[in-house]
Amino acid sequence: MLTTLLVQVPWLPFGALVAVVVVAPFLGVLLTRAPKVTLVLTVLALVAVLGLTLYPEAAPSSAVGCTAGLPSLAPTAVESIANVLLFVPVSFLVGIRWARPLLAIIAGVALSAVIEAVQALVVGIGRACDTGDWVTNSIGAVIGGLLALAALALAQRRARVAA
Repeated sequence: MLTTLLVQVPWLPFGALVAVVVVAPFLGVLLTRAPKVTLVLTVLALVAVLGLTLYPEAAPSSAVGCTAGLPSLAPTAVESIANVLLFVPVSFLVGIRWARPLLAIIAGVALSAVIEAVQALVVGIGRACDTGDWVTNSIGAVIGGLLALAALALAQRRARVAA
């Protein structure tokens, strides 16, 4: 159902990504003052990523392997932009919660690599490993970490002005 919607409205993932980039730093300022809420949102984002990437999708394959290639990064490249968007919240929320955006980026890139390895090695889930997915997920992790950095900087600036 989600894939059908995204194919019918190809600008939706890119529009959502732009909206997230604009709104996230300001939302992040609020989240810096609500660590428990941030932790719950982080767990929910992580569960969503794992569900969307590891839930069995097709008939099990007997082939173990990974497709190597680079993704298309055009604004209407629905799957690529959706993969970027998938990892933004996780890295953003981890970066906000633990105030370590660089660590959040590294964790997001590593999580994507682990997911792709599981997709390649666990043939029973019927998922396909693709290096292009790892690249786009990593771009999402970088964007999420940079948004967390911006939010933390805004929060610090706000605290200095208030003091």
